[in-house]
Amino acid sequence: MDTATAPPPLRRLTDRIEALASLDGPARRIGRLVRGAIAPGATKDLLSGTALGHAVHPVLTDVVIGSWTSASLLDLVGGRDSDPAAERLIAIGIAAYGPTALTGVTDWSDAELGDSGVRRVGLVHAASNATALSLYAASYVARRRGSHGRGVALGFVGAGALAVGGFLGGHLALAQGVGADQTAFDPGPTEWTPTVTSEQVGENASLATVVDETPVLLHRASGTVLAVHDRCSHRGCSLASGRVTDGVVECPCHGSRFRLSDGEVLRGPATAPQPSFEVRESGGRLEVRRRVQPSR
Repeated sequence: MDTATAPPPLRRLTDRIEALASLDGPARRIGRLVRGAIAPGATKDLLSGTALGHAVHPVLTDVVIGSWTSASLLDLVGGRDSDPAAERLIAIGIAAYGPTALTGVTDWSDAELGDSGVRRVGLVHAASNATALSLYAASYVARRRGSHGRGVALGFVGAGALAVGGFLGGHLALAQGVGADQTAFDPGPTEWTPTVTSEQVGENASLATVVDETPVLLHRASGTVLAVHDRCSHRGCSLASGRVTDGVVECPCHGSRFRLSDGEVLRGPATAPQPSFEVRESGGRLEVRRRVQPSR
């Protein structure tokens, strides 16, 4: 292979993981278990970060990674005198690991559905982090028993596992879009743009269309047509087949609910609102333009 065009080594690693079909069976079972245990509602909103406005998992990972990495750095430059501080940092990381893992598996359980790459990388990501937990926990125990050298060695190996998990976590978020707003780079037209004819949208009916390459959901209720982005900000599912009740559309994939009048999230796991559109009728056609959200 031409080295000038060959993918970088870490890219080859993620490509290989994404090709591991043998991971699908256990990953699907775990995903179903998590989705069954944590249904849409207040608990899932909390774990997803709905009130925060973006995924809460990356915030918590900073605590775990920061604590354990700092402990290993103290071992590297501080010697035995820094062992009490390193122990405390390891303990903080262990305490933060549970909620961090729970928020991560909640995000992953929705994203893995229908996406084999996310499914496989996420499982290896979780396994790497669990390995890091085991090694740092063993390091903590060794230190408490007075085995400083063993504790340091276990911590360094744990840091290696943590680095692998962190890299794969970054790939999930930044390359595969887990936790990202799926409408961020496609908010819709800012000028009045024609769509379908007015009569194509019946009373109490929804219609999906494409406006300047942006999918738009139109819904008429009590004679008024409301419009929001048709791609759910959570994982990109079309809202067109979702149930609409009292001006609220529910995503058919994961149960997020959005107010049609302004796109606001009323129930997660979505964390970002849907871009919403003003609607007017001109010459028998409906025209839309992106609604400017008021400053919060």
